[in-house]
Amino acid sequence: MRYASITKRLEGLGSGKWAVHRAGRRRMAEGHDVIELTIGEPDIAPDPGLLQACSDALFAGRIRYSDGRGEPALLDALAAKYTARTGRNFTRGNFMCFPGTQTALSVVMQGLVEAGDEVLVGDPYYATYEGVIRATGAAVVPVPLRPEAGFHLDAQDLAAAVTPRSRVVLLNSPHNPTGAVLSAAQIAAIGAVARAHDLWIVCDEVYELLIHHGTFASPLDNPDLAARSIAVSSISKSNAAPGLRSGWAAAPAEAIDTLLPVAETMLFGNQPFIADATAHALTSPAGISGRMTASYRARADAAIEILSAGPGLRPLRPEAGMFLFLDIRGTGVDDARFATGLMEAEDVSVMPGTAFGAGGAGFVRLSLTVPDARLAEACRRILRHAGRCTPARTATPASAGRA
Repeated sequence: MRYASITKRLEGLGSGKWAVHRAGRRRMAEGHDVIELTIGEPDIAPDPGLLQACSDALFAGRIRYSDGRGEPALLDALAAKYTARTGRNFTRGNFMCFPGTQTALSVVMQGLVEAGDEVLVGDPYYATYEGVIRATGAAVVPVPLRPEAGFHLDAQDLAAAVTPRSRVVLLNSPHNPTGAVLSAAQIAAIGAVARAHDLWIVCDEVYELLIHHGTFASPLDNPDLAARSIAVSSISKSNAAPGLRSGWAAAPAEAIDTLLPVAETMLFGNQPFIADATAHALTSPAGISGRMTASYRARADAAIEILSAGPGLRPLRPEAGMFLFLDIRGTGVDDARFATGLMEAEDVSVMPGTAFGAGGAGFVRLSLTVPDARLAEACRRILRHAGRCTPARTATPASAGRA
């Protein structure tokens, strides 16, 4: 039978990125004591008020069809949030609501690019970005995020990657997998490149409320960039509610009006009872994000202290989020082999850096969303595994250049 070309473009870009994670789950099912550090699923319980709002709405009959833009109460809550954040007036017309950030990003990309276009993305990048872009027929143009620069996107590197086919700069700040946070000045410099070449700026901001060090900044908050900026986000990370699948896009009203029919071919907003819970989360913050930030920052510090003693290991302190990016290049083993060997030898599952693009080569990503004692044990197991890898590197010095 014949299939559309999209199926070829997306081969290997779906759940295959999480092969190590799935293998770890299989080992768990077989009875192994696997410490799972692959996915960013918050281990702190969500606000009981959010759950109560969801339950109350469900039993109040809020299960009918939604508006394509989203439920009025949620749109109003979003307008209040972004008005307060930016100091400019946002209205219902500046938003569309979706079942999660992934859906929002998919609709936005479908509405902005197509075959023959290019999307500029800092590399490494979140594992689903390549698929979201390639689904439209557009090409991914990786822009190097340099470890020596803390994985912050440099405007000069961005400008060097621009071609006449460039249409969009896709940012992720705070960044997954590295935890880097772009400053307002860095965003302004990136924006200058976007203005010079008439590019859209799309920014994934799901870790906005999980800043460890520094200050959050957004292109949407910059008045000079707002007309070409679209922000996508959700309550998945900030409110410890990934399974509710509730996200949104924030943009100029003209962009929302133009993109709305694209969204409506797939769905009509998110579920009303979940929208009510999301509105509650936005209007009645319970401090969940602050507690998560404190926990993940402390866990990152503890993990760094342990891992820094490891042969060939260099943990990088995250500026935000719930992950730690670990430089393993000193072990002489590539990241895919390191992750696979770690799971087989020590029952710890981590994400190989190349799951996040070529720029992640030589790194692995550790989730900080397990209890402190389990994270410390996982780090000790990683040390043991690194110790086994490093002698092979020492015996064959030439291998050090192959990371």
